[in-house]
Amino acid sequence: MLSSSRFFYSLDRISASPTLRDLETTLDEVRHIYAISHMVLHVTRSSGAAASNPLLMLTYPPEWVKQYLDRDYFSIDPVVRLGRRGFLPVEWSASKWDSGRAYGFFKEAMAFGIGRQGVTLPVRGPQGERSLFTVTSNHPDAYWRQFRMDSMRDLQFLAHHLHDRAMVLSGLRKMADIPQLSGRELQCLEMTASGLMAKQICARLSISVSAVQLYLASARRKLTVATTTEAVAKATALELI
Repeated sequence: MLSSSRFFYSLDRISASPTLRDLETTLDEVRHIYAISHMVLHVTRSSGAAASNPLLMLTYPPEWVKQYLDRDYFSIDPVVRLGRRGFLPVEWSASKWDSGRAYGFFKEAMAFGIGRQGVTLPVRGPQGERSLFTVTSNHPDAYWRQFRMDSMRDLQFLAHHLHDRAMVLSGLRKMADIPQLSGRELQCLEMTASGLMAKQICARLSISVSAVQLYLASARRKLTVATTTEAVAKATALELI
């Protein structure tokens, strides 16, 4: 499957998942489409749940999941600790796993086939939502480096899309928590999604280019994303457009 085809197919499958169980099945399908070892969505905080770690969706072996939960590895997993604090992707190989409890933790994880390489992307949602989207691989280092270069943009969009769908299906996000976009903001996003540039949008709506840019910037702020492309993906996931 071509890179762009697998991305849009994955987005469509996530959007079409009617239940959390279906969404977890979709997660397993998407990891096979991208030919990597595992994918994980770990919701670490939600305004709709009092408990920490309210939702965990993953493709890891059940034996590793049981051991992780039984031993409360949330408290020592260095990826979780870094991801909760940061905004940037956490590359496993770039972190310090060479001593102490972290070394033992990763040694155990690799024994269960979790993956030699991995990257974890923090996701921020409305009302303080936080989740971590992880992708792991057992491919050779050169393959993993190329995969990161080719697919990181896909992974960032998929992370937000998956997070939003999971929050809605789980009931962790209340309807009041869904951002309320104005009519103009939605129009600008819809036209951007259709491939129109700012100059074309302003001609269609009879407004200035600067006004289009302001509407898109406002939509990005309300959707808590950095780029207009992410705003389109998130608005689509939330069925706003």
